[in-house]
Amino acid sequence: MATFEYNALTSAGRLMKGTIEAGSREEAGELLKQMELAVNSIEKAKTPKPRTAIGRNEFMLFNQQLASITKAGIPLERGLRELANDIRSKSMRKLIDAIASELEAGTSIEEAFEKRQKRFPPLYGRILKAGVETGRLSEMLTSLNRHLELAHQTRRIIFEALSYPAVILTLAAVILTAIFLIIIPQFGPILADMTEGAQLPVLTRLFLSVTEHIVPFWIGAGVLIAVIIFMFGLLSSSPAGRRLKESLFLRMPVIGRVYHSSVLSRMAESMAMMVAAGCDMPACLRLGSGSTGSEKLLLESEMLAGQIEQGANILEAGQLCRLIPRLFLYSIQLGTQRNELQDNLYSLGQMYSEQARCGQARLQAILLPCMLIVVGWILAMAVLSMFLPIITIITKLSV
Repeated sequence: MATFEYNALTSAGRLMKGTIEAGSREEAGELLKQMELAVNSIEKAKTPKPRTAIGRNEFMLFNQQLASITKAGIPLERGLRELANDIRSKSMRKLIDAIASELEAGTSIEEAFEKRQKRFPPLYGRILKAGVETGRLSEMLTSLNRHLELAHQTRRIIFEALSYPAVILTLAAVILTAIFLIIIPQFGPILADMTEGAQLPVLTRLFLSVTEHIVPFWIGAGVLIAVIIFMFGLLSSSPAGRRLKESLFLRMPVIGRVYHSSVLSRMAESMAMMVAAGCDMPACLRLGSGSTGSEKLLLESEMLAGQIEQGANILEAGQLCRLIPRLFLYSIQLGTQRNELQDNLYSLGQMYSEQARCGQARLQAILLPCMLIVVGWILAMAVLSMFLPIITIITKLSV
């Protein structure tokens, strides 16, 4: 089936334009005649360009502006209209206008953003829904921006730490590839003659064998990198895939701790806002985890909330939790008993936020030296492999 754009006149002589699905242009014309329309023209509809996600900086600016508007007490639909008028990007303006129109027509905020999940971050609709239901939308959006800024800073630290060694490693790879393809093959027979038929050192033989497979090696490395990038993109398209990707991040040294502390800080702050709005504990857990964008945390919180609704104690219900630590649950229970739950949750949020910042500093201090050591080791082994036969010959001559 294809989509066709038509221009026709009704029986009353009124001009009508639209689209219709049909197997061919003739079939589309027949369908329009059955609708009692006098067809002027039928053309096959152009394939729309694939929609891309909103850029990180553009989204953070939009999120901050929306937080400011809702803080001023402007209804969400009206606030989106006002934002659309101030945005220069035509595609972004159309997107926001379309969302506002759907909200005015009675569509739920979660559903309106769920339709556009490829353009907004995962679970953004749930975050807005949680803020609307609790009356804390402005605070939640501001908290989300802090969380995004923390994540952006972590990515920037990783990029800065990797960029310098990556440049060195790329130059080294180009130089070594040239050496392997041009110089080392010529030295193989010479080194064999110099050692008078004796077996070359293992390291030298290893690097000489690399010269025979250097081109297939780089082709395989390029294919492997492309497959990894494709797989990560594929994982992001489903909740199960996002949970798997999240599990991989959590297992990474230092980076996993920074991410873990960041989502716990976000959840604690969101739950504190919901407690202030009068939500019960199951609702706080569900909405608080939903506002983090973490699929694993959302799954654990749903299980925890279900057991609490059945009458279980939060510590007993949390025995199977892996992402939510016991300290988190114990602080919630203690705050509930002492009527200090909101203060305890805010303290937890600050504590985990500080842990994330300390982890970022540790990451910055460790990553760059580690990368330089790896690059230096590769270059040292390459140089040593070329000079090792000469060193062996000189040692024999001196004896």
